[in-house]
Parts: sequence; C-alpha cells; structure tokens
Amino acid sequence: MRGLYARFAIAFIGIASGVILISTIAFIVETHYHFSLYKQQATDSGMSSPAFDNHFEQALVQSVLWSAILGIVFSIVISLVIAKKVTSPLIHMKRIAERMAGGEFTARTTIKGNDELAQLGASLNYLAEQLHSQEQLRKTLTADVAHELRTPLATLKSHVEAMIEGVWEPTPKRLASCYEEIERLRYLVGDLEKLTEMESSHFTLVLNKENMSAILEHHVEASRAAFEQKGVGLNVYSDALVQVRVDKQRIGQVFVNLLMNALKFTPHGGEVTIDLHNEDQLAVFCIRDTGIGICDKDIPYVFERFYRADKSRDRKTGGSGIGLTIVKRLVEAHSGTVHLQSAVEEGTTVTIRFPLN
Repeated sequence: MRGLYARFAIAFIGIASGVILISTIAFIVETHYHFSLYKQQATDSGMSSPAFDNHFEQALVQSVLWSAILGIVFSIVISLVIAKKVTSPLIHMKRIAERMAGGEFTARTTIKGNDELAQLGASLNYLAEQLHSQEQLRKTLTADVAHELRTPLATLKSHVEAMIEGVWEPTPKRLASCYEEIERLRYLVGDLEKLTEMESSHFTLVLNKENMSAILEHHVEASRAAFEQKGVGLNVYSDALVQVRVDKQRIGQVFVNLLMNALKFTPHGGEVTIDLHNEDQLAVFCIRDTGIGICDKDIPYVFERFYRADKSRDRKTGGSGIGLTIVKRLVEAHSGTVHLQSAVEEGTTVTIRFPLN
C-alpha cells in the first residue's frame, strides 16, 4: 500500500481512531470520577462495599477498552475500503495520464456516475481526444509539407542534373521551368508562414472602420491584368459604401486568395463575378467562377490545409492547398462566416458574411 491510497487510508484511520481514543479516554475519566464520588457517598452513609465497587469499575473499564479496540479495528477496515473506493478512479486516471504522456493518445478513462470525479474523467478523455487530434494533424502536416516540397525539389534536381551532364541545354524555356518550381516553393513557404502566424496565440487584428468596396477595388485592379492575360472575364458589382470594422491588410489577403483561386481554376473564356453589398446587418461578399468545380464529396474538406480534390490538376495550376485554409481562419477571426457551393464543370461560389457592427 503506497501513494495516494496509503495517504487516504492513513488519514481516515487516524481520524477514526483518534475520535474513538479520545472518546474512550474521556469516558474512562468520567466513569472513574463518578465512581469516586459514589464511593465517598457510600462510605459516608455506611453502605460501602469496596470489593464489589472495585470489581464493577474494572469490568466497566475493560468493557470500554475492548469496545474501543473493536471500534479501532472496525474503523481501519472501513477506512481502507473507503480510501480504496475514493482513490481507485484517481489512480486509474493517473495511469491513463501516464499512458497519454507516453504517446498513447487512444487511452481513455472509464466514467461512472455524474460527480466531480466523473467530470474530471470526462475532462481527461476530452484532453486525450484533443491531443490525439493534434497529433494526427501534426503527422498529416509533416507528411503534406514533405510531399509538397518533394515534387518541385525533384523537378529542380532532375533539370539541373540534366544541364550539368550536358543532356539538356540551359535554354530560356528550361530555366523558366526551374524558375516556376522555385516560385512554387516560395509561395508554399509564404503560405505556411501566414498560417503559422494566424494559429499563434500572439495573432491579433488591427481593426478599423474600413470601406470594403475600396479595398476590393484596389485588389481587383491589381489582378485584372492576370485575368486579361489568361482570357478570363472579371465582373465586379459592389455597393459604393460597405463599412465594416476589419483589418485592412488581412481582408486584402482574403480577397487576393479568392481572386487567385478563381483565376487558377477557371479556363480560358470563363468568367469570374464578384458581388459585394450590404444585407440587413451584414456585409456580404460573393465570388462566382465558371471553372472546373468541386465534387460533393470533397466540399466538406476544401478548407482543410493541403487538401486537394484533384492533386494532379492542382499541381498543374500551382496550388499549395493552403489558400482556402487561410481565408477561413481570417474570416472567422473577423467573426465572419464562409460558405462554399460548387458543381463539377459548372463552377464554384464562395460567400462570406461579416457583421457590420
């Protein structure tokens, strides 16, 4: 017997035995005092019987002592049982916590009842679920980052090796291919930095009353040349004044990510339509494209980092699978909501709503 169980058992035994001993001593002292008074009164009245009185007093004291001994034994047994009952779930939780500390995040404690110990067990199980989820995310992130880095690095390696060995001439076209892979790496690292910053506990927004129409117009004009170069139409419908408390730089990131996403997945001859307006107590931003679309089974996962519905197609367009994750984090940081609808070969619509107040 050791640890928490021993401490509880000793505490219960000590308390119970102490109470019994104090009560016994008090009873013996009181009994002896009253017998002394009785003897004195009996002597004064001439009715004294010393042998009987002494025998009776000894019998009474012995009975009390035996009762005390039995009470102490009984208290020890009861204390051990109670201590085991109280400490058993705590010891079980300790063992579960030790298994979790060793990396076994699937370990769970058994919950019985609805008292504080049960609530503690439920909290421990919730912690285990969160740790398991975070561990899975960490493994997935590590694997995805390695996968994303491997492709451009392998392409660069093969190109450079071919040029070094004289298999290929370093023509502008091949150097441009190497440059594109380097850009992919640069954008991937940049997106990861943004995502890491947003998930940091130190991430804060610089909120000011801004006209979102002006912010949108600025970024639309900056990207219009890219749309014209690809042959994709860009139509913008916006209220003149849509004022919301936002971080101007972060909202700019949202607009740029969605614009570039729509451009990447909309083929030549397609169209992207943007609508920004006030609706009740909300500012509503909607961007629609006539691109390749997303199948229904993939829609619930498009905001997860590195998720791609079609990996080969996304590689061709240079996506990293982080853009929509960044959009969702920034929108939610502004107390907004983001919703995506899509149909294969018909296009995708992303709708964002921000509270005006």
